[in-house]
Amino acid sequence: MSLYNFKKIMVVPPAKSFIDIILSKTQRKTPTVVHKHYKISRIRAFYMRKVKYTQQNFHDRLTQIIQDFPKLDDMHPFYADLMNTLYDKDHYKLALGQLNTARHLIDNVAKDYVRLLKYGDSLYRCKQLKKAALGRMATIMKRQATNLTYLEQVRQHLSRLPTIDPYTRTILVCGFPNVGKSSFMNKITRADVEVQPYAFTTKSLYVGHTDYKYLRWQVIDTPGILDHPLEDRNVIEMQAITALAHLRACVLYVMDISEQCGYRIEEQVKLFESIKPLFANKPLLVVLNKIDIVTLEELPAESQKLIQDMTKDENIRLLQMSNANEQGVSEVKSEACEMLLGYRVEQKIRTKKVDSVLNRLHVAIPEKRDNKERPPCIPESVLAAKAAKAEKKQRKLEKDIQEELDDEYILDLKKNYAEIPEEERYDIIPEFWQGHNIADYIDPDIFEKLEELEREEGMRLDSGYYEPEPLNVDETLKEIREMAKQIRLKRFMLRDNKRLSTKHGKPTIPRHKLPHTRERKVEKLRKTMENLGVDMSETNEANFTKNVVDLRRSVVKVGDTKTPKLDRESMAVVKSTGQPLKRKHAKHELGLKNTSMKKKTELMAKHDIAKKTRKFALKGEADRFIGDKMPKHLFSGKRGTGKTDRR
Repeated sequence: MSLYNFKKIMVVPPAKSFIDIILSKTQRKTPTVVHKHYKISRIRAFYMRKVKYTQQNFHDRLTQIIQDFPKLDDMHPFYADLMNTLYDKDHYKLALGQLNTARHLIDNVAKDYVRLLKYGDSLYRCKQLKKAALGRMATIMKRQATNLTYLEQVRQHLSRLPTIDPYTRTILVCGFPNVGKSSFMNKITRADVEVQPYAFTTKSLYVGHTDYKYLRWQVIDTPGILDHPLEDRNVIEMQAITALAHLRACVLYVMDISEQCGYRIEEQVKLFESIKPLFANKPLLVVLNKIDIVTLEELPAESQKLIQDMTKDENIRLLQMSNANEQGVSEVKSEACEMLLGYRVEQKIRTKKVDSVLNRLHVAIPEKRDNKERPPCIPESVLAAKAAKAEKKQRKLEKDIQEELDDEYILDLKKNYAEIPEEERYDIIPEFWQGHNIADYIDPDIFEKLEELEREEGMRLDSGYYEPEPLNVDETLKEIREMAKQIRLKRFMLRDNKRLSTKHGKPTIPRHKLPHTRERKVEKLRKTMENLGVDMSETNEANFTKNVVDLRRSVVKVGDTKTPKLDRESMAVVKSTGQPLKRKHAKHELGLKNTSMKKKTELMAKHDIAKKTRKFALKGEADRFIGDKMPKHLFSGKRGTGKTDRR
């Protein structure tokens, strides 16, 4: 299998969570109520169902884990070798093998205890057998804790690996650390590989894609390789070695001829010679990078000779480039793609498939019989139609006219208005309504008539034609205006007083329940009424106020022992002063207008508290209990027999 989607592997839970998941599912999906008055056959079936269902869940979950993880023998050698480098093939196979063994042990435990349950003679014995069976299954899974943890780490790392197709067109970039491999990949692809001025910045394989000749190309950036024996290479270097060994790709060996990477040219040539066996049967391109600092011609003679000896083979090409100013980058990309295309064509020609295709093809080449020429026979009607078509004048396109006239060309969009008469085609207002041109309805003498009207209007203004006649204002109108002026002034004064009386320009909200008592005086009332034009001369001895004491004296009659019923505002006075009492109200009653509003707010508060406690399962408003996460199979209630597929 060449491609493998590692992201589809199921999550491997820890051993404790694994057991909790299976036992909770057994609790939810199987009946949980059994009574001692049941028949013994029914009790046995009840507990046998529990054991079988738990065993089946363990079996299915373990089978899915084992099948999701890739098998190294069925994979492409590149992926198999890469996984061996990253995770150790023996450890990986051992972990999956132990999970397979655990699956068989759980199946055998369930089979043994189901056989014992068939002979259970009481509810207690059946329950104990079920408990022992589930306990042994859980114990088997607890022993797999390390394997489950290891496989989960492998799954997470596998999901982060790039998707590499071993059979597609591939360009492989390799070389010493910090020679410019990642920078070259960022230039020709959209991959964003981290670039830093220190060695081993790239610690794993990176994949990018580029286009060349309408084909998709896969570019792989490998970690840097150091020149030492194979057994001394670390995991980072072995990834590059694995890619070089198994991928059929065009190899770019990048060299830093400026030696800013920290390695001399002699060391880079020596590394090339040591890994050259990995380049067998692959197109090879040696790229000299950082020529913006020093070129090949500027190198010492010894270094030039080393490079020339390294590339003396006919199959090895030598190119120069610079990632800093992008000099030669596109040439390196084009040359690598062309070399790989030629190599792939040669490989396909060598296969037997090409021979089978060629055997099915036959190209017929007729031979001359009697040296007579036999021109093609074309009917006369076809020749006549072709001649008539050639004589027919074809309409020139606007592009052809533009090419002919060049700078003298002017775009004319109105020349093709065939439905409009030619004399109306270039009108200033080419708007038509019901088949008539609107421009035809414009009076040609409209401007002369407009000047005549303006001249007549000016003569009227000069003669005083529009001057208003003087108005006769009588005394009544003057009084009305004076009164309106006083009303307006009074309104402005009231507005200013209101602004001054408020604190910081904002009105104050009363926080007491009783209404504000306004001071009413007889003199103020009399003066207000006189200003309004009412005669108040006969009201000097009138009594406009009554206190509660006077009210009681006036109402109480001789022989009547009952006092009149007074409202709350009338009772809230002091006999000595006649002023209302200033009572302090409770804080929760502040701002409430009356008793009905108070009851309504209490009811709303009660509903809100009840809603909160129901939603969060609290005992009361002050409950702050936060429960622990516990397995459902240990802390859930009982459920009767019947339909249990609820989720």
